[in-house]
Amino acid sequence: MSRVYNFSAGPSMLPVEVLETAKEQMLDYNGSGQSVMEMSHRSKVYDEIIKTAEADFRSIAGVPDNYKVLFLQGGASTQFAMIPMNLMKNKVADYIVTGQWAKKAWQEAGNYGTANKIASSEDKTFTYIPDVSDLPISDNADYVYICQNNTIYGTRYKELPNTKGKILVSDVSSMFLSEPMDVSKYGIVYGGVQKNVGPAGVTIV
Repeated sequence: MSRVYNFSAGPSMLPVEVLETAKEQMLDYNGSGQSVMEMSHRSKVYDEIIKTAEADFRSIAGVPDNYKVLFLQGGASTQFAMIPMNLMKNKVADYIVTGQWAKKAWQEAGNYGTANKIASSEDKTFTYIPDVSDLPISDNADYVYICQNNTIYGTRYKELPNTKGKILVSDVSSMFLSEPMDVSKYGIVYGGVQKNVGPAGVTIV
């Protein structure tokens, strides 16, 4: 069988070794007598799976111990609502709009409070990243939001914005595990796994 190389936005290709292991254990995971798809998410066998996955992700991504790792259902777009629903204590957030995904997140956040667009590159079809060194950060903003890598337009942040003490939330879907990241510089990073990490349907927060 000849393998097709998929260079689309997602889902990305998976290592053959991973697919072979999944194939071999589809009916009987590690001698448990059942498929992972059939077992209780409260079982000891599954608990070990999720704990190992979290430990591996923490190690690869360099996630500090004081950060939680969540594996959530749905695509990354679900976070457009979940972020403001959980973080908008003052009902105010600042957004830097540098592409379609940041724009969608900004628009959705407006359903939960005041979403300020404090910088944007839409005037030139999102072909650049605006100066983020001295932004008009709102005094009562609960967070500052960016989409760090914009695959549609070929732009990315080379420097993180100066949030002036506000927590930084970043959509890193298209760069997860593709380069080193200092997670401690963020309040929240999240991304759909289908581009760099695994099969579609899961978002890591």
